[in-house]
Amino acid sequence: MIFKHKGQRVAVFIDVQNLYHSAKNLYNARVDFSKVVETAVNKRSLIRAFAYVIKTKTGEEKSFFEALTNLGIETRVKDLQEFYGGFKKGDWDVGMAVDAIRMASVMDAIVLVTGDGDFVPLVEYLKNRGKRVEVLAFERSASSKLKEVADEFVNLEENTKRFLLSTSSRTRRTTQKKKN
Repeated sequence: MIFKHKGQRVAVFIDVQNLYHSAKNLYNARVDFSKVVETAVNKRSLIRAFAYVIKTKTGEEKSFFEALTNLGIETRVKDLQEFYGGFKKGDWDVGMAVDAIRMASVMDAIVLVTGDGDFVPLVEYLKNRGKRVEVLAFERSASSKLKEVADEFVNLEENTKRFLLSTSSRTRRTTQKKKN
């Protein structure tokens, strides 16, 4: 096993849809991505952080994408696919895996911010190439196999005050801005 140390070069790959839906369904809250990246890096050398996002026709998520960019997180944007009958799909699994494999040769640690079990083969591949692979996710919505194969699993549910922005605090901030 490869341990964490200050000089490690780290890349962070954030499955935004996975985190967004987990936070919304489990806590009716939003994720504080700055705290997630800070925890993922853990005083090591952040080389790059990527957020994989889906763009809708309305474009209402544009300010969110800008906020991620302002945090130093590079956004990878894909259009939401809409199929006959109303079925919608926005999936970045392959793109995220390809980026992690591309970056792995110059990284010491790869941090996947997702609970999606589809990433188990990626974790196994990277570990077989000597990389430390860490996973950050909400435990209740994370694949047990993904947690098992990772070198380390960080459960975001252990400190929800740090990682979540409640909808009530967002409402308060909006109300305060209107008063000022």
